[in-house]
Amino acid sequence: QVQLVESGGGSVQAGGSLRLSCAASGRTDGRNAMGWFRQAPGKEREFVATIRWGSGSTYYIDSVKGRFTISKDNAKNTVFLQMNSLKPEDTAVYYCYADFDASPYYWGQGTQVTVSS
Repeated sequence: QVQLVESGGGSVQAGGSLRLSCAASGRTDGRNAMGWFRQAPGKEREFVATIRWGSGSTYYIDSVKGRFTISKDNAKNTVFLQMNSLKPEDTAVYYCYADFDASPYYWGQGTQVTVSS
């Protein structure tokens, strides 16, 4: 089992920044990647960013490229999402996920990000 605990959400004005953190505990073997999805009111959950745990390769949805940066701290089993130049359309609940071998994705509880214009 894997437990994911998120922190760092909040409310900011457009153009501001927030940094999300997601700390993983429990199983450590077979971890492929960790990352973030988000879900805005009335919309489906969408992929935001991911980082491959072994290689450190990163991938982003086009709408956040150049503004968001995903990173990890292997020793702390933590993944971060630095969000700069935030826009009102970034408003959503952000969910951390972890991808392990032979398991469905593990999910965090979600953290609210609200960007006002």
